[in-house]
Formats: sequence, C-alpha cells, structure tokens
Amino acid sequence: MKQLEVQIMGQSYLLGCPENGDARMLDAVNRVDIAMCKIRDAGKIKARDKIAVLAALNLAFELSEKVTESPVADAAPAAAGQLPSQPQLEALLHRLDAALGIDGQLL
Repeated sequence: MKQLEVQIMGQSYLLGCPENGDARMLDAVNRVDIAMCKIRDAGKIKARDKIAVLAALNLAFELSEKVTESPVADAAPAAAGQLPSQPQLEALLHRLDAALGIDGQLL
C-alpha cells in the first residue's frame, strides 16, 4: 500500500492508498475538502471536528440517495464507475478515522 500526502481544508494528511487507487483516493479527498470548505465558508460552524461530521453526514446522505436511485444497488462489489458497497464504505470510514489521528481530533 502506498501513501499519499493530501490537503483537506488546509491541513496535511498522510493517507494509505491501494496500488492504482490514486485517482479514486484523490477524488474522494477533493469531495471531502469541498464539502468541509463549503460548511466552513458558510460561517456558522468553526470547530473542525463538527465540520468534518457534518460533511461526512452530507456525503453519506448523497451517497444513500444515489444507491436508492440505482437499479444495481444490490449488485456485486463495486466495479469502475459504480458506487461502493456497505463493507467498502465502512472500511473507508475506518481508514479515514485512522488517518485523522489516534485521538480522533481534527485539530
């Protein structure tokens, strides 16, 4: 597994990335960064941990809408262009938790 150094809301993170997964990981990082910056820029919430939770909820909600709309929602594991399965999402969330730090804080 290789490592990627990325920036999310101006903070650097070193993330584990499967071989040949760079593009997908960078796309995910970009989506998270955009979601978090949008919440931050609205000006109502300042704490990074709360911004991260709200961004995660928004992204999960959007994903659940796409899964509900998709006729292949119960299909086999995600292939290129398809949405990830529940175990894949849980694994990604676990990896994000690990990347954000042992103490669970974004600051």
